[in-house]
Amino acid sequence: MSHSFLRPAVAGWAAIAFAAGLTASTAFADTVNIYSYRQPDLIKPVLDAFTAETGIKTELLFLDKGLEERIAAEGANSPADVILTVDISRLTAAKDKGVTQPLDDATVNANIPAEYRDPEGNWFGLTKRARVLYASKERVGDAPITYAELADPKWKGKICMRSGQHDYNLALFSAAIAHWGEAKTEEWMKGLKANLARKPDGGDRPQAKAIFSGECDIALGNTYYVGLMATNEKEPAEKEWAGAIKVIFPTFETGGTHVNISGAALAKNAPNRDNAVKLIQFLSSSKAQEVYAEQVFEYPVQPGLAASAIVQSFGTLTADTLPLADIAKNRKAASEMVDRVGLDDGPSS
Repeated sequence: MSHSFLRPAVAGWAAIAFAAGLTASTAFADTVNIYSYRQPDLIKPVLDAFTAETGIKTELLFLDKGLEERIAAEGANSPADVILTVDISRLTAAKDKGVTQPLDDATVNANIPAEYRDPEGNWFGLTKRARVLYASKERVGDAPITYAELADPKWKGKICMRSGQHDYNLALFSAAIAHWGEAKTEEWMKGLKANLARKPDGGDRPQAKAIFSGECDIALGNTYYVGLMATNEKEPAEKEWAGAIKVIFPTFETGGTHVNISGAALAKNAPNRDNAVKLIQFLSSSKAQEVYAEQVFEYPVQPGLAASAIVQSFGTLTADTLPLADIAKNRKAASEMVDRVGLDDGPSS
């Protein structure tokens, strides 16, 4: 198999050379070209499983921004076959920018529930992740905590989070707008800001580190990072961070926890369309879903499949039933609100 793992720092000539390589590779029947927002190490296990089962090699271009614009600029000559990304807003953005094509496939439709795929077939959810609270085992009790309570002054100086402009937080804020309306959500966000222990910084894993070090007591984070930290043999310190926290499933008034997805789309001009469809079919299959669950610690979207034992140990997830499209349409309002409130400036601004 072949994985072309190019980091965002690799620019200019390398990206051009990669695109040229992909264009050349389209002549081979055993290749599928992937443009991805997903971190290579998170999708390598499932791509390896796909190649082992089908013999089809995968060529991967990883970008942290500008994926849709790049495919649009490449036009009809784009080598992209499949788009892999996280966050419902990025999936809908790919569709809205015209870089996807509809796929009406009986296998994929049977594997993925309707609520996790575009009604017109332009994107498909592959895994679920919940936006939860990491909480100190030592300093936080077992009582339930709602999203609304994150603005309660009792948490003043005790909350850590990554940037409010990150996709994962924007999706949560977008869901809050859908549930509460903009005015109430903005007041809530002001309370959240006042309760921060420090200026938002880092990714989700460093929030667990901050709890371990005593810098804060609770933090917003995605469920799968806890499993990745707890099993990280290369970075033993992360095991300590994971050991210091427990997962609390916060809820909206409806009783559900905010859930987002990772997903796939068929690129508009996929030169290896048949192989691309085979990849999407595989990614929707029980086998691939189980790889994601066991090795990446995400929740399968396919009904009847269990999460990994580690994820099950967090407790029972009751997913919010808010339609994903309602979350996506509030993204712009959520982003503007983060700036207006000055959330990323920290608590003392």
